[in-house]
Amino acid sequence: MDYSTLKSVIEGILFVSGEEGITVKTIAEVVEIDTEVISNVLYDLQKDYTRKGRGLRVAEVAGGFRLTTVAEHAVYFEKLAYSPSRSALSQAALETLSIIAYRQPITRVEIEEIRGVKADRALHTLVAKDLIEEKGRADAVGRPILYGTTKAFLDYFGLPGIKSLPEPAISESDDELEERTKLLFERIEGRQLSMEDMERELEST
Repeated sequence: MDYSTLKSVIEGILFVSGEEGITVKTIAEVVEIDTEVISNVLYDLQKDYTRKGRGLRVAEVAGGFRLTTVAEHAVYFEKLAYSPSRSALSQAALETLSIIAYRQPITRVEIEEIRGVKADRALHTLVAKDLIEEKGRADAVGRPILYGTTKAFLDYFGLPGIKSLPEPAISESDDELEERTKLLFERIEGRQLSMEDMERELEST
């Protein structure tokens, strides 16, 4: 593998690793190349992103590397997350939230194993809306982030506590996620509560 291809592969690995990031050692094991070479490529990527004024950065966080947005652009991401056209939770976000609510604390990989698809975008949305937060890190390779629900989640669904989540009428099966998602959706419809309503409620308390 030539240097240009290796650089491209590592960039892709950073992307699919999501918020948890990935260690130099893990990348080296995946591409079967010495860790020193991997470190050099990562630092080269860092310089590329900074020098070219890109909207992403290669950040070193908690012993690993991950792709992040530029801090100075945060105000625009907040506008996007809270814009009226994006206030309602998508089906993907609601499914992801259901998994986290009933199985927290849980990692991104575990969520994706249950849903069968990538969960990065849904997780970003839920974090931006303050419905989930980091609850620590799992004792596993790469120390992945553990996600759990927030107080805002309880306010959004009108729950006094996490133990008050509605219980599915069916047993553990392939249909359980669908049932739990339906229960949360019905909870939203019952309250007719939008993200803007929730923000106003929180501000008034």
